[in-house]
Amino acid sequence: MEDELMGLSLNEEEDEILQIQIEPNIEGGEEVFRGVHIKDLGDKRFLFQFYHVMDLERVLKGSPWTFNNHLLILHKFQCRDDPFKVPLFRASFWVQVYDVPIGLFLESLAIRLGNFIGEFLEYDGLTLGKENRNYLRLRVNIDVRKPLKRRKKILFYGKCSYVEFKYERLSLFCFFCGRLGHNDSFCEAKMALGVEVTEMG
Repeated sequence: MEDELMGLSLNEEEDEILQIQIEPNIEGGEEVFRGVHIKDLGDKRFLFQFYHVMDLERVLKGSPWTFNNHLLILHKFQCRDDPFKVPLFRASFWVQVYDVPIGLFLESLAIRLGNFIGEFLEYDGLTLGKENRNYLRLRVNIDVRKPLKRRKKILFYGKCSYVEFKYERLSLFCFFCGRLGHNDSFCEAKMALGVEVTEMG
């Protein structure tokens, strides 16, 4: 599965480098977008060279990104990194947590749940109460080789209940095994068990 998520197989036409140039927007007197150069490294890996640090930060903060509904795994390249050996199996997602008991809309709970889902990165407390939002929102870094967590049992004042997780901008996902990178029709775990694929439509 790691190989499936590391990149995509492209035909010759799709393999040609596309140089992106966009007229820059001006914000605070600075150019905001100066373009990106994409280089195919082979082995389903690509190197994106940004010409402005703001563009790089916008892409990293705006993840997850997809291509043809397949997740693109990003890694901020450091000088000593070997682009062919950098592990590509972690991605960041915003997660909405539903059915949180009243009185528990707290950053401390968000941190604990975030570390249960993966690695907690950020808590979005700014939009609480806006637009009648009834969920916690947190950003997590997860290992995409593992099944996504769907819910967690919590104990609050002697009562047990479940909170449910909904991932924002989820790419190709299998509801059978809970993993990214394929759907139910191409699930190896499902095929190994001999579960019949149900056609919907």
